[in-house]
Amino acid sequence: MNEYDFEEERVKQEILKLKAKRVLIQLPEGLKPQAPKLVKTVEKFALPIVSADPCYGACDLATAEAESLGVDLIIHYGHSKLLTYERVPTIYIEARATLNVSDAVDEALPLLKDWKKIGLVTTIQHVQTLDNVKEILLRTGKIVVIGDAGRLSYAGQVIGCDYSNAKSIAKDVEAFLFIGGGRFHALGIALSTSKPTIVADPYEKRAYSVDREAEKIIKQRWASIQEANRAKVFAVFVGLKLGQKRLEEALNVKRKLEKNGKAVCLFVAREITPEVLMEFPTVEAYVNTACPRISLDDASKFQKPVLTINEALVVVGELSWEELCRKGLFEN
Repeated sequence: MNEYDFEEERVKQEILKLKAKRVLIQLPEGLKPQAPKLVKTVEKFALPIVSADPCYGACDLATAEAESLGVDLIIHYGHSKLLTYERVPTIYIEARATLNVSDAVDEALPLLKDWKKIGLVTTIQHVQTLDNVKEILLRTGKIVVIGDAGRLSYAGQVIGCDYSNAKSIAKDVEAFLFIGGGRFHALGIALSTSKPTIVADPYEKRAYSVDREAEKIIKQRWASIQEANRAKVFAVFVGLKLGQKRLEEALNVKRKLEKNGKAVCLFVAREITPEVLMEFPTVEAYVNTACPRISLDDASKFQKPVLTINEALVVVGELSWEELCRKGLFEN
């Protein structure tokens, strides 16, 4: 049985409706192993081209690549729509997981024993399971809170850089239960809400806490800010991905740093990686205005501080460390 619903019939109908001759398939890392299977679905009706570049979310739409290849349709898998306008016709296949989550939730129950009020959150792949999970928790005497969709597509949903759903209910709960695979989103919840966060992983059928890892990241961020305080030469990065391009915010941070006596360059890049930064040895610290996860998740890989916008505001004295922690480290 397939672990995901790839909506083959919908894909077929969209290709036929647009009379598409070339189709660009875009996949996040976790779905890239499925590329050969998805190519077979498309090649019956059009020429499939798979983007092998990293894809970090619906903010990272491969529009420039599609335009350069003369593509008629982008099929973007694994995320819900985020951009308000696409220059190339695009359909979003959410790739809902078909796994049963009950076993993983059962594994999580002992880890939730110290808290009664539980916030329930997940990714797009598992939003359809939230009602079932809520019933399981209610039967054990828990009070369950699920945040409204807000800026996202579904109630209870979080994405890699947006935890507004979890933050909106943080004051009403004692801990969070995240339904999904891996630590990535769960760490975002813990860092955004400062609440205990338990993962119920239906892929591995196990449960665990991410609280120690969140504490470690918080200490790393404080150390990065302290190191950046001593830096004299900064570069502020502007991301070139469609949903991450924040030039005005970058210019604003540049002005604030310069006002505080820092020398500042403005850089642009599609990918902000340790290898890119190594080419500029005279720059002592960076500010990343693109996806905040670059700064937080890859901190140990960078040899120099790579701050988020709000961390840069701590450096210039406009925000205190305590205020930043209350706002959440993912605010950018």
